[in-house]
Amino acid sequence: MSDEDRDLVLFDGPNRIARGSDAAVVAAFRKALATSPQAALRVFDLATGRPVDLDLREREAAPPPRRGRPRLGVSAREVTLLPRQWDWLAAQPGGASAALRRLVDQARKTGADAGARRRCTEAAYGFMVEMAGDAPDFEEASRALFAADRDRLAALIAPWPTDIQAQILDLFDGEAA
Repeated sequence: MSDEDRDLVLFDGPNRIARGSDAAVVAAFRKALATSPQAALRVFDLATGRPVDLDLREREAAPPPRRGRPRLGVSAREVTLLPRQWDWLAAQPGGASAALRRLVDQARKTGADAGARRRCTEAAYGFMVEMAGDAPDFEEASRALFAADRDRLAALIAPWPTDIQAQILDLFDGEAA
């Protein structure tokens, strides 16, 4: 994922002031800094919940698109299998490559829910550490987060600043990623 594809959020202290792509958040960052040079601005990547540094340099215009065939993102790599595994793959409809793609897609679907839940929890925790690591009941809230107990988490973080609460719960629910 390129920097331009990221979903970012900008906070000024405990207040959420912008969300969007790098370009949108950079614009909001510059505006906030111009309005209040002493602002405590922090930017987070919503996919990870971790702080990021913005590149505030002015950009040159992007070069025109290249002519020719587009890149499809397909890459050839080496796979090491036993002879009986190659034999099984060769007997599959569409051949070895098609069978491997189907197996990978099936495995991704099967493990997607657990992986998505884990990523949401880790993103919420990363954000929580950065923005509320010294807040009251932080440790208990962390336990509730990792136990996937949303109601308890919400109750424990209720005294925290509203925008920080909302961001943690958005990340927990997977709405911010």
